[in-house]
Amino acid sequence: MSTANADGLVPVVAAVNSVFYRRPSPGEPPFVEEGDQVNEDTVVCLLEIMKCFRSVNAGVKGKVEKILAESGSMVKKGSTVMFIKPE
Repeated sequence: MSTANADGLVPVVAAVNSVFYRRPSPGEPPFVEEGDQVNEDTVVCLLEIMKCFRSVNAGVKGKVEKILAESGSMVKKGSTVMFIKPE
């Protein structure tokens, strides 16, 4: 789990250079939307590296405050893809 920033928000960070996906597959609803409540083990997105998909968990109980990355976009290792406001 990442530590909270100055605003008290916890960043969800890309662990590797990858493609960010908000949905499990095309036509499916997104894993989460801004305002959704999540638990530590809630899957919030997928990261794809060379056709291998990695589920990313929230890592903290709280509310999805802001989603920063666009689905289908490349994200760099260490970049924040969303923020969660912990409970």
